[in-house]
Amino acid sequence: MTRAGPALETLLRRLADTPPDFLDEPRIGGAGRIVVPAVVNDLLRLHGARATLEALRPFAASAARAERNRLALVLVVAWLLADDWFVAAQPGQEALLRVLAGVPAELAPAAAAPAFVEDGERREELARVVLAGLDVLPGDETAAQAADRLAAISATERRRLLDASRAAEERARAIREALAKKVADESADKWTRE
Repeated sequence: MTRAGPALETLLRRLADTPPDFLDEPRIGGAGRIVVPAVVNDLLRLHGARATLEALRPFAASAARAERNRLALVLVVAWLLADDWFVAAQPGQEALLRVLAGVPAELAPAAAAPAFVEDGERREELARVVLAGLDVLPGDETAAQAADRLAAISATERRRLLDASRAAEERARAIREALAKKVADESADKWTRE
């Protein structure tokens, strides 16, 4: 993260004030109300960009209900990126599309989309992940402070650490078993020779 961004409190307040329409059911197939690609396109136009149909394709789903939370999270991220600071900063179409596609895919397994509006810690996680995705520091934080805080509250980071811990414990168990087998084999060889 290299450049200073908006005050984190401003983004947290914006997320807390997310309009109900942005939390409504995304259209998947024939069900749902909000057409997510249209919202993404409107956001890009707000930022002075134009999206092709191909660029909007990742924001549509035909029938996969598993996509519901990801698409709902795209709507919340779009609301956040419509903040005046982001519009003035002009991060560019490529960066916006990368964040709109990547952040919801990363965070959707962690919690339901409304949690990123209603829960304070999830709001902060979402705001920090979006800022990091745009290579922007929150408010008056240093890069080290921002990275430390993101690592501390990130459900994705906790999941990664838990998986790494489980893998390390599995490796340690395998080594203990191999050593025990080696000791048993050496003991059996000793008894056989005597």
